Amino acid sequence: MPAHTTQFFVDLESGVWDTQVSGDPHAQRELLSADFLGVYPSGFATRDEHAEQLSDGPITASYSIADARLIEVSENSVLLCYRADHQPSGQDQTETMYISSLWVERDGRWWNTFSQDSPVGP
Repeated sequence: MPAHTTQFFVDLESGVWDTQVSGDPHAQRELLSADFLGVYPSGFATRDEHAEQLSDGPITASYSIADARLIEVSENSVLLCYRADHQPSGQDQTETMYISSLWVERDGRWWNTFSQDSPVGP
């Protein structure tokens, strides 16, 4: 297992969420690998497509991460699975999703290389 705790990866993942709260596409690109792939109800997204959603500013007003679980995929990669409760910017209602994010260590740095969001239905 990598020498890091579940909280270490929750903190990395929180960095991605924080860029959505601040609306900073450059900061988000710094956390996602060049070969990042997002799988969402709307379809696939590359790193640039994922960061582009921040071009007009913040998309998230607030978020929380709960029930985090870590799965070792290899010596230098882990799958972080968790529940996210978030409030999209400009909306009053909180939405819940289950998310799986693959974090891979390359050249001594951890990168988010894959994320899949599964919204909770009504």
